[in-house]
Amino acid sequence: MTALKVALKGPSLLLNPSLNKGSAFTRKEREEFGLMGLLPIQSNSLEEQQNRAYEQYQNHQSNLSLRTPQNWVLFYSLIIRHLKEMFPVIYTPTEAEAIANFSHLFRRPEGIWLSPSDEEHMEQSLINVMDGQEFDLVVVSDGEAILGIGDQGSGAIGISSAKGMIYTLVAGVDPARILPVALDVGTNNKDLLEDDMYLGWRHERMRGETYLKFVDKFVSLIRKHQPNALLHFEDFGVDNAQKLLDTYRDEHPVFNDDVQGTGAVTLATLQAALIVTGGKLSEQRIISFGAGSAGLGIARQLRDAAILLDGVSEEEANKLIFLVDKHGLLKQGISDKIRDGIDRGFVRKDRDEKDIGEWPEGENDLLEVIKRVKPTVLIGTSTVAGAFNEEIVRAMAEGTERPIILPLSNPTSKCEAHPKDLMKWTNGKALIATGSPYDPVDMPGSSEKYEVAECNNALVYPGLGMGAIVSKADRVTDKMIVAACKALGDMSPARKDPKKPLLPDFEDAQAVNMEIALAVVKAAIDEGISDLKVPEEDLRSYLEERTWKAEYAEYKYDPEGIAF
Repeated sequence: MTALKVALKGPSLLLNPSLNKGSAFTRKEREEFGLMGLLPIQSNSLEEQQNRAYEQYQNHQSNLSLRTPQNWVLFYSLIIRHLKEMFPVIYTPTEAEAIANFSHLFRRPEGIWLSPSDEEHMEQSLINVMDGQEFDLVVVSDGEAILGIGDQGSGAIGISSAKGMIYTLVAGVDPARILPVALDVGTNNKDLLEDDMYLGWRHERMRGETYLKFVDKFVSLIRKHQPNALLHFEDFGVDNAQKLLDTYRDEHPVFNDDVQGTGAVTLATLQAALIVTGGKLSEQRIISFGAGSAGLGIARQLRDAAILLDGVSEEEANKLIFLVDKHGLLKQGISDKIRDGIDRGFVRKDRDEKDIGEWPEGENDLLEVIKRVKPTVLIGTSTVAGAFNEEIVRAMAEGTERPIILPLSNPTSKCEAHPKDLMKWTNGKALIATGSPYDPVDMPGSSEKYEVAECNNALVYPGLGMGAIVSKADRVTDKMIVAACKALGDMSPARKDPKKPLLPDFEDAQAVNMEIALAVVKAAIDEGISDLKVPEEDLRSYLEERTWKAEYAEYKYDPEGIAF
């Protein structure tokens, strides 16, 4: 093994999380790097460190302090070893709590904040943090729509950092090549503005052209200084998420998890369900209850997939999907209540839907839509707890042999229906996936349990991103996303046994995302948006060689070596 050349010594080395080994530094390394006396005399293996760290984790009273790693190799290797158990520590629900209390918990920087008050220094700020380094991934949030807790202002850095961690854990993106960014453009959260400890820009949230120009300056600087980095937009508000994606998706490799990630994992789930039920995507009747960023992103992804996979026209693909929100079915008669940004192709005509019949005036609630549409698929992103009640579910089950029901709102307190009720109300016929994890549920008339798939974005977006990074694709295309969805759907346990979950278990997320990344690299090459010149038979090994692993390297001191 070739030794890694490192330029740091003494306390500076111990304070650098990307290079620190803690008690795993060997005697030779301690002498060479000026660490004698700075560590206990006993040297540990990584496994011994993991055992100690896991014991500390089990005995800890709060998970919040475990989110700030001092040693990346130990941190990531420990979580990978206990991925399903510890994932909530670095993401929801712990992450939401940490972000909500960001100003009170702040200890040290974990990325970069860019604010309008310092806009003239934006480029220099980015240069300072980049320090001549090339990044693979930039994760950015403006903090407007964080994890179901809403506007969190400068606490947005927490979600950017957490998403970066997931890319490392699940897809092997080098954490030293990830840059978390918060666009601190103000907040409309009165509790934050009135909090004396709040660390963010104390103004109402920037809107309109001023906001768009600020974001555009940021994106332009990323394109200038990090032209090959994947730019991941996270937790932007519903009015901006799709707008920003549409603005930049043809100019730079960009990805929005709330729009594309949710749509991608839902498409993969539906493709797996169709293996059980039979039929094409273009033959389904799909009701999506909720027309926010997630609901609209899902609708667009399903439409685009029907066009790409089944060759139908955009007009035909739009008609597969019925969007329902708090105003009822989105139709021409309520045009004044339909928010800007919703594709008009999804808005139904009032009275000339030949396959459905007329929509009676005033009867456009979810139950009425289900009775008339007889959907094969029902998707929930409404955050309305219990919205899929017994009457609604039984009405759906009357219209299709194997209803596909996906109550995706999370946390569980906002889920549209509990899987055990869906099983009961459909007499065990439903195919189910949820946005939060659930234990297996009873199947009526059987001693067997039905394993509920968790429709978790982290099953797809890290591999999709890694594929874009490794292929050096100049943009992220619909074909790349569909390739990722197909790869995930092909790994569905339900392919072999309909009683098995529609998606792989999150414990298998690393292996799953490796296959997704490989599929995305191939798609980028086939589409001609990657200049990668690697024979197809060598792509897997090429990808594996570029996957960061939570393992210690041997160090050798060199003043010209790495220092980050």
